[in-house]
Amino acid sequence: MLTLLHTSPVHVPVFDTLRDEDAPGFALRHLVHPELLTRAREEGPEAVAGQVADVLGWAVRDGARAGLCTCSTIGSVAEKAGAALGLPVLRVDRPMAAAAVATGTRVTVLATVSSTLGPTADLIAEEAERAGRAVSVRKVLVPDAWERFEAGDEDGYLTAVAAAAQGERETDAIVLAQASMASAAARMTDTGGSGVPVLSSPRSGLLAAVREATHPGPGHALPTR
Repeated sequence: MLTLLHTSPVHVPVFDTLRDEDAPGFALRHLVHPELLTRAREEGPEAVAGQVADVLGWAVRDGARAGLCTCSTIGSVAEKAGAALGLPVLRVDRPMAAAAVATGTRVTVLATVSSTLGPTADLIAEEAERAGRAVSVRKVLVPDAWERFEAGDEDGYLTAVAAAAQGERETDAIVLAQASMASAAARMTDTGGSGVPVLSSPRSGLLAAVREATHPGPGHALPTR
């Protein structure tokens, strides 16, 4: 069984659909804790480390074989907590970050929550170091988008993200930092404006976590830095 840690309930049907498409029948358990993102935005991701460890500890006792954190803001905290518990936990954006680094040396990170920009940029730098590549990261906050998301205006939210992505031209890859932004890619008429790859995290992250839950690596050796 794979346990998914979410900070918004909107992610549950998204990942269930991806599971049905790519890994039909695979058991997922969803844990939704919006308060983790709220506190992390106010006090920083490390402030929720104890709470995340408690949630993942429950998942271990419930029989989880691996975990997937779908919140980019607390992803690093979740990976570290999982390592301490002996549970392989993957942050959903790690495979996306590796793909961005493989694409080119200029990566643009788009986010709708400011607390996500730093962790995502750090993750890309980590994956660049792992790959032995020099990569520059441009961080862009999409204005007013998160307010639309919180108000339930998904159409307006995705439209704002798509417009911001299409304005980014001097880059080799555009990273949609949050899982909630993924559907915006379908609204782009020219993949970011000039044939620039637009990368999102849900599908690649889920597939990587399913592989880990099915065939755990030696010592649960998912990245934890």
